[in-house]
Amino acid sequence: MAPHVKDFVKAVCKDRIRLMVSGSAALPLPTLQRWEEITGHVLLERYGMTEIGMALSNPLRGPRIPGAVGTPLPGVDVRIVMDNTTNTTIVEGTHRETRRYVRSGLQSKEGELLVRGPSVFREYWNKPQEPMSPSLMMAGDTAVYKDRVYWILGRSSVDIIKSGGYKISALEVERHLLAHPHIRDVAVVGAPDATWGQKVIAVVQLRKGRSLTLSELKSWAREHMVPYTIPTGLVLVEDIPRNQMGKVNKKDLLRCFFS
Repeated sequence: MAPHVKDFVKAVCKDRIRLMVSGSAALPLPTLQRWEEITGHVLLERYGMTEIGMALSNPLRGPRIPGAVGTPLPGVDVRIVMDNTTNTTIVEGTHRETRRYVRSGLQSKEGELLVRGPSVFREYWNKPQEPMSPSLMMAGDTAVYKDRVYWILGRSSVDIIKSGGYKISALEVERHLLAHPHIRDVAVVGAPDATWGQKVIAVVQLRKGRSLTLSELKSWAREHMVPYTIPTGLVLVEDIPRNQMGKVNKKDLLRCFFS
Protein backbone atom coordinates (compact mmCIF):
# COMPACT_ATOMS: atom_id res chain seq x y z
CA MET A 1 0.00 0.00 0.00
CA ALA A 2 1.38 3.40 -1.01
CA PRO A 3 2.30 5.78 1.85
CA HIS A 4 -0.32 8.36 0.86
CA VAL A 5 -3.02 5.66 0.87
CA LYS A 6 -1.93 4.50 4.34
CA ASP A 7 -2.09 8.06 5.63
CA PHE A 8 -5.56 8.51 4.09
CA VAL A 9 -6.91 5.29 5.64
CA LYS A 10 -5.55 6.21 9.07
CA ALA A 11 -6.93 9.75 8.86
CA VAL A 12 -10.41 8.52 7.88
CA CYS A 13 -10.46 5.90 10.65
CA LYS A 14 -9.41 8.44 13.26
CA ASP A 15 -11.92 11.01 12.06
CA ARG A 16 -14.96 8.82 11.35
CA ILE A 17 -14.68 5.99 13.88
CA ARG A 18 -14.86 6.69 17.60
CA LEU A 19 -14.05 3.23 18.95
CA MET A 20 -12.79 -0.12 17.71
CA VAL A 21 -13.40 -3.19 19.86
CA SER A 22 -11.98 -6.72 19.91
CA GLY A 23 -13.73 -9.74 21.35
CA SER A 24 -14.89 -13.34 20.89
CA ALA A 25 -11.31 -14.67 20.99
CA ALA A 26 -7.90 -13.71 22.34
CA LEU A 27 -6.28 -10.78 20.54
CA PRO A 28 -2.71 -11.56 19.41
CA LEU A 29 -0.20 -8.79 20.07
CA PRO A 30 0.98 -8.63 16.41
CA THR A 31 -2.64 -8.05 15.33
CA LEU A 32 -3.08 -5.31 17.94
CA GLN A 33 0.09 -3.57 16.82
CA ARG A 34 -0.66 -3.89 13.10
CA TRP A 35 -4.22 -2.63 13.63
CA GLU A 36 -2.92 0.49 15.35
CA GLU A 37 -0.44 1.07 12.52
CA ILE A 38 -3.23 0.92 9.93
CA THR A 39 -6.05 2.73 11.73
CA GLY A 40 -4.45 4.78 14.50
CA HIS A 41 -6.80 3.08 16.98
CA VAL A 42 -5.76 0.94 19.95
CA LEU A 43 -8.31 -1.88 19.96
CA LEU A 44 -10.42 -2.09 23.12
CA GLU A 45 -10.14 -5.61 24.51
CA ARG A 46 -13.00 -6.84 26.69
CA TYR A 47 -14.46 -10.10 27.93
CA GLY A 48 -17.93 -11.55 27.66
CA MET A 49 -19.95 -14.49 26.44
CA THR A 50 -23.47 -15.24 25.23
CA GLU A 51 -24.66 -16.25 28.70
CA ILE A 52 -23.39 -13.16 30.53
CA GLY A 53 -23.10 -10.37 27.96
CA MET A 54 -20.15 -8.06 28.53
CA ALA A 55 -18.46 -8.48 31.92
CA LEU A 56 -14.96 -6.98 31.90
CA SER A 57 -13.35 -4.31 29.76
CA ASN A 58 -10.30 -2.17 29.35
CA PRO A 59 -11.05 1.54 29.90
CA LEU A 60 -12.78 3.62 27.25
CA ARG A 61 -10.32 6.37 28.06
CA GLY A 62 -6.93 5.73 29.53
CA PRO A 63 -4.17 3.15 29.02
CA ARG A 64 -5.13 -0.31 27.79
CA ILE A 65 -2.88 -3.22 28.67
CA PRO A 66 -2.35 -5.60 25.72
CA GLY A 67 -3.61 -9.10 26.51
CA ALA A 68 -5.62 -8.00 29.57
CA VAL A 69 -9.41 -7.63 29.71
CA GLY A 70 -9.46 -4.78 32.21
CA THR A 71 -11.85 -4.62 35.13
CA PRO A 72 -15.55 -5.41 35.75
CA LEU A 73 -18.13 -3.19 34.08
CA PRO A 74 -20.59 -1.27 36.31
CA GLY A 75 -23.08 -3.64 37.95
CA VAL A 76 -20.88 -6.71 37.44
CA ASP A 77 -19.28 -8.71 40.25
CA VAL A 78 -16.48 -11.16 39.49
CA ARG A 79 -14.52 -13.62 41.54
CA ILE A 80 -11.54 -15.89 40.90
CA VAL A 81 -11.56 -19.10 42.91
CA MET A 82 -9.11 -21.95 43.21
CA ASP A 83 -9.99 -25.21 41.53
CA ASN A 84 -10.40 -27.16 44.75
CA THR A 85 -13.17 -28.71 46.80
CA THR A 86 -13.79 -25.52 48.79
CA ASN A 87 -13.53 -23.03 45.89
CA THR A 88 -11.10 -20.87 47.87
CA THR A 89 -11.49 -17.24 46.79
CA ILE A 90 -8.34 -15.59 45.42
CA VAL A 91 -9.81 -12.21 44.44
CA GLU A 92 -13.24 -10.65 44.02
CA GLY A 93 -14.11 -7.29 42.57
CA THR A 94 -16.50 -4.76 41.06
CA HIS A 95 -15.89 -1.81 38.74
CA ARG A 96 -14.94 0.24 41.81
CA GLU A 97 -12.40 -2.03 43.44
CA THR A 98 -10.93 -5.51 43.56
CA ARG A 99 -10.24 -7.14 46.89
CA ARG A 100 -7.29 -9.49 46.92
CA TYR A 101 -7.32 -12.36 49.40
CA VAL A 102 -3.58 -12.50 49.85
CA ARG A 103 -2.68 -15.76 51.51
CA SER A 104 0.62 -17.57 51.40
CA GLY A 105 1.14 -18.85 47.87
CA LEU A 106 -1.95 -17.15 46.37
CA GLN A 107 -0.32 -14.00 44.99
CA SER A 108 -1.04 -13.87 41.23
CA LYS A 109 -2.60 -17.34 41.47
CA GLU A 110 -4.84 -18.39 38.58
CA GLY A 111 -8.30 -19.86 39.11
CA GLU A 112 -11.84 -20.27 37.79
CA LEU A 113 -13.66 -17.06 36.82
CA LEU A 114 -17.15 -16.51 38.29
CA VAL A 115 -19.48 -13.70 37.17
CA ARG A 116 -22.67 -12.13 38.52
CA GLY A 117 -24.61 -9.22 37.04
CA PRO A 118 -27.91 -8.01 35.55
CA SER A 119 -27.04 -9.34 32.10
CA VAL A 120 -26.37 -12.94 33.21
CA PHE A 121 -28.96 -15.15 31.54
CA ARG A 122 -31.81 -16.81 33.42
CA GLU A 123 -31.99 -20.19 31.69
CA TYR A 124 -31.35 -21.97 28.40
CA TRP A 125 -34.16 -22.02 25.84
CA ASN A 126 -36.54 -24.93 26.38
CA LYS A 127 -34.56 -26.07 29.44
CA PRO A 128 -36.46 -24.54 32.37
CA GLN A 129 -35.29 -27.44 34.52
CA GLU A 130 -31.75 -26.02 34.31
CA PRO A 131 -32.09 -22.46 35.67
CA MET A 132 -29.02 -20.45 36.54
CA SER A 133 -28.05 -20.17 40.18
CA PRO A 134 -28.69 -16.72 41.71
CA SER A 135 -25.08 -16.79 42.92
CA LEU A 136 -22.09 -16.22 40.66
CA MET A 137 -21.98 -18.13 37.38
CA MET A 138 -18.94 -20.23 36.52
CA ALA A 139 -17.78 -18.86 33.18
CA GLY A 140 -15.64 -21.86 32.29
CA ASP A 141 -12.50 -19.75 31.86
CA THR A 142 -9.31 -19.62 33.87
CA ALA A 143 -8.21 -16.12 34.88
CA VAL A 144 -5.64 -14.29 36.97
CA TYR A 145 -5.56 -10.83 38.57
CA LYS A 146 -2.27 -8.98 38.27
CA ASP A 147 -1.11 -5.42 37.62
CA ARG A 148 -4.56 -4.26 38.83
CA VAL A 149 -6.38 -5.87 35.87
CA TYR A 150 -7.82 -9.26 34.94
CA TRP A 151 -6.26 -11.62 32.42
CA ILE A 152 -8.02 -14.55 30.72
CA LEU A 153 -5.70 -17.54 30.40
CA GLY A 154 -8.17 -19.59 28.35
CA ARG A 155 -10.94 -22.13 28.54
CA SER A 156 -10.39 -24.33 31.56
CA SER A 157 -11.27 -27.43 29.53
CA VAL A 158 -8.89 -26.99 26.55
CA ASP A 159 -6.66 -23.92 26.96
CA ILE A 160 -5.01 -24.84 30.26
CA ILE A 161 -2.32 -27.44 29.64
CA LYS A 162 -1.12 -29.38 32.69
CA SER A 163 2.40 -30.55 32.01
CA GLY A 164 4.93 -31.76 34.56
CA GLY A 165 3.25 -29.96 37.43
CA TYR A 166 2.89 -26.67 35.53
CA LYS A 167 -0.33 -25.05 34.34
CA ILE A 168 0.37 -23.52 30.94
CA SER A 169 -1.93 -21.08 29.16
CA ALA A 170 -2.28 -22.12 25.52
CA LEU A 171 -3.37 -18.56 24.71
CA GLU A 172 -0.14 -17.13 26.13
CA VAL A 173 1.91 -19.62 24.10
CA GLU A 174 -0.05 -18.68 20.97
CA ARG A 175 0.59 -14.97 21.54
CA HIS A 176 4.32 -15.62 21.64
CA LEU A 177 4.36 -17.92 18.61
CA LEU A 178 2.40 -15.47 16.46
CA ALA A 179 5.39 -13.14 16.74
CA HIS A 180 7.50 -15.69 14.83
CA PRO A 181 8.15 -14.28 11.33
CA HIS A 182 7.29 -17.56 9.58
CA ILE A 183 4.01 -18.26 11.40
CA ARG A 184 0.74 -17.01 9.93
CA ASP A 185 -1.66 -18.76 12.33
CA VAL A 186 -1.33 -21.13 15.26
CA ALA A 187 -3.39 -23.16 17.70
CA VAL A 188 -1.75 -24.65 20.78
CA VAL A 189 -3.17 -27.81 22.35
CA GLY A 190 -2.24 -30.19 25.14
CA ALA A 191 -1.77 -33.72 23.84
CA PRO A 192 -1.75 -36.71 26.21
CA ASP A 193 1.70 -37.71 27.44
CA ALA A 194 2.54 -40.72 29.62
CA THR A 195 5.41 -38.95 31.38
CA TRP A 196 4.26 -35.35 31.80
CA GLY A 197 0.47 -35.72 31.72
CA GLN A 198 0.20 -33.43 28.70
CA LYS A 199 2.69 -31.99 26.24
CA VAL A 200 2.53 -28.64 24.45
CA ILE A 201 1.81 -29.04 20.74
CA ALA A 202 1.75 -26.19 18.21
CA VAL A 203 -0.52 -26.64 15.19
CA VAL A 204 0.91 -24.12 12.73
CA GLN A 205 -0.04 -22.54 9.42
CA LEU A 206 3.08 -21.06 7.83
CA ARG A 207 3.35 -17.92 5.75
CA LYS A 208 3.59 -18.52 2.01
CA GLY A 209 6.99 -19.79 0.95
CA ARG A 210 8.24 -20.29 4.51
CA SER A 211 9.42 -23.44 6.28
CA LEU A 212 9.88 -24.37 9.92
CA THR A 213 11.14 -27.39 11.83
CA LEU A 214 10.58 -28.24 15.48
CA SER A 215 14.26 -27.67 16.29
CA GLU A 216 14.15 -24.24 14.61
CA LEU A 217 11.00 -23.35 16.53
CA LYS A 218 12.55 -24.42 19.84
CA SER A 219 15.70 -22.44 19.12
CA TRP A 220 13.67 -19.29 18.46
CA ALA A 221 11.39 -19.89 21.44
CA ARG A 222 14.28 -20.15 23.92
CA GLU A 223 14.89 -16.44 23.42
CA HIS A 224 11.24 -15.44 23.87
CA MET A 225 9.48 -17.92 26.12
CA VAL A 226 9.68 -19.55 29.54
CA PRO A 227 11.34 -22.98 29.04
CA TYR A 228 8.44 -25.14 30.24
CA THR A 229 6.01 -23.40 27.84
CA ILE A 230 8.04 -24.14 24.69
CA PRO A 231 6.22 -26.59 22.36
CA THR A 232 7.63 -30.09 22.26
CA GLY A 233 5.61 -30.99 19.17
CA LEU A 234 4.90 -29.25 15.86
CA VAL A 235 2.14 -30.02 13.36
CA LEU A 236 2.15 -28.12 10.04
CA VAL A 237 -1.20 -27.64 8.29
CA GLU A 238 -2.46 -25.82 5.19
CA ASP A 239 -4.95 -23.91 7.30
CA ILE A 240 -6.43 -24.04 10.79
CA PRO A 241 -10.20 -24.67 10.70
CA ARG A 242 -12.33 -22.12 12.50
CA ASN A 243 -16.06 -21.87 13.14
CA GLN A 244 -18.31 -19.00 12.08
CA MET A 245 -17.23 -17.04 15.15
CA GLY A 246 -13.61 -17.33 14.10
CA LYS A 247 -12.78 -19.71 16.93
CA VAL A 248 -10.74 -22.90 16.77
CA ASN A 249 -12.37 -26.08 18.07
CA LYS A 250 -9.37 -27.50 19.89
CA LYS A 251 -11.17 -30.69 20.87
CA ASP A 252 -11.58 -31.42 17.15
CA LEU A 253 -7.88 -30.73 16.58
CA LEU A 254 -6.94 -33.16 19.34
CA ARG A 255 -9.24 -35.83 17.90
CA CYS A 256 -7.84 -35.25 14.41
CA PHE A 257 -4.15 -35.49 15.26
CA PHE A 258 -3.96 -37.40 18.54
CA SER A 259 -6.94 -39.78 18.68
